Amino acid sequence: MSEYRPRRKYDRDFKIEAVRLITERGRTIKVVADEIGIHPNMLSRWRRQFIKEQEHAFPGKGHLTPLEEEVFRLKKELSDVKEERDILKKAMAVFSRPPE
Repeated sequence: MSEYRPRRKYDRDFKIEAVRLITERGRTIKVVADEIGIHPNMLSRWRRQFIKEQEHAFPGKGHLTPLEEEVFRLKKELSDVKEERDILKKAMAVFSRPPE
């Protein structure tokens, strides 16, 4: 029978400090992970994300990176433009009909 353990959450500062122990102090992932009580794979994933995104890494739940915000904005704008186009097409069809 397995025990249920709630998922632990780590804030952005904790993740950044853990990654800095590896990158700036030259310590191994295994040693740092053991010291802070997480699985080495998790710390390795944090390291990859931090290297890839730097100051935008670990935005937190509900927060988007600047690139994700731009994509969201552009998708919304495209949706609005398509809706306007469809309305104009329908209006053109109505007004271009010959009078009865």
